[in-house]
Amino acid sequence: MKLSTKGRYAVTAMLDLAINDGKNPVTLAEISQCQGISLSYLEQLFARLRRAELVTGVRGPGGGYRLAREASGITIADIIDAVDEHLDATRCGGSGDCQDGEKCLTHDLWCELSQQIHNFLKEINLQEFLDRPTVRAIIQEEQNKEPEPVPTLGVRTPDTQAA
Repeated sequence: MKLSTKGRYAVTAMLDLAINDGKNPVTLAEISQCQGISLSYLEQLFARLRRAELVTGVRGPGGGYRLAREASGITIADIIDAVDEHLDATRCGGSGDCQDGEKCLTHDLWCELSQQIHNFLKEINLQEFLDRPTVRAIIQEEQNKEPEPVPTLGVRTPDTQAA
């Protein structure tokens, strides 16, 4: 079973907010740059996350987004549910319409798998995930990286000027 891009990106973006929780609000442009997610896609996801009251927006200069509640109070399932990502291992969308309106032989097995996955994701909150040693190591590695220089168009620097 594969979780779609929508759910994976929403979880990644929310983890980015959780990492920066308590600091300044985080802009979607910053998340886009750090996580490699298109800005327009993030705008769509954050509209849904806002409606689900998982994030709050801060307007004006220095604005951006923050978690609407503590990271420990937001589960991975909350995020996936907010972006309307239904984890369904059945091919029938869980409605029992597998084969010409009837349940297939393995329908109940796949429905149970979908429920187990959802229950698993309900048990993991953002803070618990961030506290995992492997996740902490990745965060530390990212924070120690030198920021890449931003190219400026039309500005000549000593190494771009002709001799």
